[in-house]
Amino acid sequence: MSAAAAVLALTLISRAGDTPTANPFLAVLSTITQAELPAKAADLVAQADAKHQQQTTIDVVKAAVGLNPAAAAVIVGSIAQKTPAMAAIAASTAAGLVPDQAVAIARAAAAAAPRQAGKIVEAICRVLPTAYAEIAGAVADVVPGAGKEILAGVSAGIPALKGPIDNILLAGKGSVPSVNTVLDQVKITESPGSLEPAAGGTIPGGTVPAPTISSALVHPVVNPPYVVPPPSPVNYGSPGSPGNSGQVPPGGRITTPP
Repeated sequence: MSAAAAVLALTLISRAGDTPTANPFLAVLSTITQAELPAKAADLVAQADAKHQQQTTIDVVKAAVGLNPAAAAVIVGSIAQKTPAMAAIAASTAAGLVPDQAVAIARAAAAAAPRQAGKIVEAICRVLPTAYAEIAGAVADVVPGAGKEILAGVSAGIPALKGPIDNILLAGKGSVPSVNTVLDQVKITESPGSLEPAAGGTIPGGTVPAPTISSALVHPVVNPPYVVPPPSPVNYGSPGSPGNSGQVPPGGRITTPP
């Protein structure tokens, strides 16, 4: 199944509690052109009542991105601009659908809703924890004055990094280093495997897949046995007596050269 087909398959359902239901916005968004998709998605989110706005955002993003995965960043930016409070939900949902566009999605969301920079970083880090440095750096480029909020978002999204980040900030004695500087130092202390999402953990609009086992562990490669190479021919001749010299080939008899 192609990536686009996989994304589209996810748009066909939404979740009400634990019960899968048909995505109510897919039919509506399927009737408009791709050029109209971002604006229509933003309208649907903005028109939702406060009680259902979060779920509406998840369902709308799933449907819109499923119909046009290449426009994920534009769709999220449009929603974030019209309804800033839903920027983080829209960004994390889209990033979960098309992880290869996560940096572009983070940039678009932060540019459209700069006051939500920290929440955007936190939400995407919960979905894609191993991409925290790229996500935080991208948002810092767009909203350079939000360094403190961005680092707080990384800490909240990935609790394992809170201690290292806090220690670096304390060492700064009140001054906040750049986001990239802090995260470069954090990488040095990062524990292998500490950033992996929990198996079966929930994320906005979906679930984190269980970690996969390398095929090399399931089907180990067995190399052929080591074969000792045959010994080199041995010269039994007397030094200085060419006529008495001879070589014994491996497994053979002494032969005297003519």
